Amino acid sequence: MITLVWIVLSTLVSGVLSVLAAGLFLALPTKQREAALPHLVSFATGALLGAALLALIPHAVLGAGADRVHEVGIALIAGIALFFVLEKFLLWRHCHDDHCSEHPVGDDHAHDHDHRGHEHHDHTGHEHAHDRARRKASGSLVLVGDSLHNALDGVLIAAAFLTDLHLGLVTAVAIMAHEIPQEVGNFAVLLHSGMSRGRALALNLLTSLTAVIGGVVGFFALKTAQSILPFALAVAAASLLYVAVADLIPGLHRRIDPRSSVTQVLLISLGIAVIAFAERHAH
Repeated sequence: MITLVWIVLSTLVSGVLSVLAAGLFLALPTKQREAALPHLVSFATGALLGAALLALIPHAVLGAGADRVHEVGIALIAGIALFFVLEKFLLWRHCHDDHCSEHPVGDDHAHDHDHRGHEHHDHTGHEHAHDRARRKASGSLVLVGDSLHNALDGVLIAAAFLTDLHLGLVTAVAIMAHEIPQEVGNFAVLLHSGMSRGRALALNLLTSLTAVIGGVVGFFALKTAQSILPFALAVAAASLLYVAVADLIPGLHRRIDPRSSVTQVLLISLGIAVIAFAERHAH
């Protein structure tokens, strides 16, 4: 039961601290916030890569044994494929329901009117109302998606703690490092949807609690099925690798000037070094 206490505390602290840190980050002046965010993303990228490659995967291999290493590799590939399909589905739903269609319903008629110089004002008013509705829907979608994401993080943290106490702590720190820039993005969407800062903070804190639920569920589910624990660690590593490589690194490539590039490399290295230090000195 001590392990369960650690899981609950780690998921709770990690979730709450990431939301509060993101809230404090948003309190900075816009110029400073925009300047600091890329550095935070660079550090988070390194922390995720370090946790996956230096902590989770080695423990998964050790737990499975030399004769099942290939199965760990299969679980890792399956995890990456799972998160790819999951993200593809979410992107498709977002495009289908939101803004990726070339013309909204009824837009052909509106275009004809606009082309002939008629009903332009009504069409513009309709577009503004549609944009407001989309922004509100985006806020709700972010909250639902963040709840599911945090619950999954809780399961991954539980898998790490069931393997080793120190591995659990390293995993929780790496996930928190990733959550801070993500929560900043969530806040931005919620504020853009018309929500007040106080309400956005309160709702983000509530969604962070789903990590605790995921951690508790993961503890009881994986404890009764210890044989699948190494493969759960491989899926956890796949999650961190996918977020780092597919989501964070492409954003870093948008800044290609030499100074930014060197800073990114240094901060990614720092993130890896922090995880490596924690993992090495934890035993």
